[in-house]
Order: sequence, then C-alpha cells, then structure tokens
Amino acid sequence: MFSVNDLVVYPAQGVGKIEKIESQEIGGCQTNLYIIRILNNNVMVMVPVHNAANVGLRALCTSEQGEAMLVYIRDRSDFTGYTGQNWNRRYREYSEKLKSENLRDVAYVLKELILIGKDKELSFGERRLLEQALHLITTELAFCLDSTPSDIRTKIYSFFEDILKPVEESGTVEPKQDEK
Repeated sequence: MFSVNDLVVYPAQGVGKIEKIESQEIGGCQTNLYIIRILNNNVMVMVPVHNAANVGLRALCTSEQGEAMLVYIRDRSDFTGYTGQNWNRRYREYSEKLKSENLRDVAYVLKELILIGKDKELSFGERRLLEQALHLITTELAFCLDSTPSDIRTKIYSFFEDILKPVEESGTVEPKQDEK
C-alpha cells in the first residue's frame, strides 16, 4: 500500500505523486482511490487501491535497480538485429512493452529502436515510440539515481555514441545510417 506523497510509476505515463487517498462511491460501493498527479504533465489519475497492482502501479525503482537498468541498456547482446519484421506487429509489441510495469520492457524498446535506427531510418511512429521510451526511462532513473532526466539522457546517448549523430537544431540525436 502506498501513502500520500509517495512517488509511484503509472505504466505508459511515468512518475507520479500520490496527492491523496480518498473514498468515493462507485457503482453503489465505497472504494478507496489513489489520486495521482503525473509529474510531467500534471494529469490527475484515480486508481482504486484494491486494483493498484492490476493496473501496474508500482514504486520507483531503487538506486541499485536504476544502475542495473543502465547496465542493461548499455548491453547490446540481446539485440537480434532488424529483420524487416512487419511494422504493425512491432508497433503493437512495443506499445504493450511501454505499458508494462516492468522497466526492463521499456528499456528494451528504447534500446531496440536506437539499434534498429542504425540499419534504417526510423519512421515517424518509431521515433515517437523511441521518445516515449526515452522519456519514461530518463524520468524514473533521474528520481531513483538522484540525477536529472537530461543527465540520464546524456548518459544513455553516450552508450550509443558510435551509432548516434547529433541534430544541431533540436539538440536531440538520431541514429547514423550505415554507409552502403
């Protein structure tokens, strides 16, 4: 059970703060609800206390888990390479992983899209998923590692500096295309 002012992670939305726990009548039954403010966009989310685990609400990762996640992101050994797999299938798979309560699933999407971008130009949809994964990872790791999202983003980019090129006008990076 969480308490007021706890920082939690809501799947696909990111880090939020429990503003209050209140009782409301829903369908004729009294239900206790976590009222959570998502920190990056101030959206308020209500989650029934008894259903928190089912929706994937979880505590922030620990600093040890955060460091382990950075090691996982850096490791490319589980990347099987871009196989030209159907985009719709990959999009569904990535979207499901971004909704997962498991931070490793989100990190997998991030890492895979960066590495796929080495072999082909990412589509608009792929770039959007990459940015969402990067946001979710950097925000949570910034809290658990007592850093900033910008510093975590820089660290992640440094893991892939051999395949990323800076884009001057936006300050972001894009995968380098292999010279063929």
